[in-house]
Amino acid sequence: MSFSAIYDIAGSALQAQTSRMNTVASNLANAGSVAASEEEAYRAIKPVFATVYQHTQAGELSGAQVSIAGVVPSDRQPDQRYQPEHPLANEEGYVYYAGVNVMEEMADMMSASRSFESAIEVVGRVNSMQQGLLNLGQR
Repeated sequence: MSFSAIYDIAGSALQAQTSRMNTVASNLANAGSVAASEEEAYRAIKPVFATVYQHTQAGELSGAQVSIAGVVPSDRQPDQRYQPEHPLANEEGYVYYAGVNVMEEMADMMSASRSFESAIEVVGRVNSMQQGLLNLGQR
């Protein structure tokens, strides 16, 4: 595997985790939002990742990148609360809070952050290996 292939794989991981952090930020920003109906209520969004295998010219597996297949809404239902005094309450006095679990989002954020750091570490190690190869010719 070439160094550029390693950079490509690590780069795909960085893009995937950035997308994951973007969706977490969106979910946390909207966690307290309120709507007058279930249909209007914010639902958490999640990125969907897909594996993209790479093969050598001989057909052997040489690595795998990750791609972002899309972003989909969560199945979590909005939280219906009886608050007739709320300005957005419907005719029955209910409001609908965003379908976001803040604890899950925080755990997802920590996982994405750690995965991002790991990909950065790979890039750093490859840079170090390349620097070592360049220094071999100077001895």
